Amino acid sequence: MIGLLQRVSSASVTVDGHCTGKIGRGLLVLVGVEREDREAQAVRLLERILTYRVFPDAQDKMNLSLRDIQGGLLLVPQFTLPADTRKGTRPSFTPAAPPQQGEALFDYLLRQAAREHPEVACGVFGADMQVALVNDGPVTFWLQTP
Repeated sequence: MIGLLQRVSSASVTVDGHCTGKIGRGLLVLVGVEREDREAQAVRLLERILTYRVFPDAQDKMNLSLRDIQGGLLLVPQFTLPADTRKGTRPSFTPAAPPQQGEALFDYLLRQAAREHPEVACGVFGADMQVALVNDGPVTFWLQTP
């Protein structure tokens, strides 16, 4: 499972003109599900998302996690993240989980996040989403759970 973390001042997701999720300071995480992923990968990714130290402390060092600052978490499913881009000029989506599996694991991740963190918002699996964000830094990290 892949998580592309972006530290944000604010972020939102809109589907068909309706805002489905919005946060202030926190993390926007684009989530890609791969074929071999199971619930264990979702659990591990969530733990890393919540504890990854990407926010500045009093000395302006990245020593604080999302949990530490109690920031917002916006999870957005992104089918294209697991694409194989190693050759040619068109991506292959063979590594991506089939839609039913991807949606089930994204929903599982979302439910677990809501249990463990006070502010969780999300995009809509399979929808045409408009994602708006103010990347703070910019600070962006790729996390992958094998």
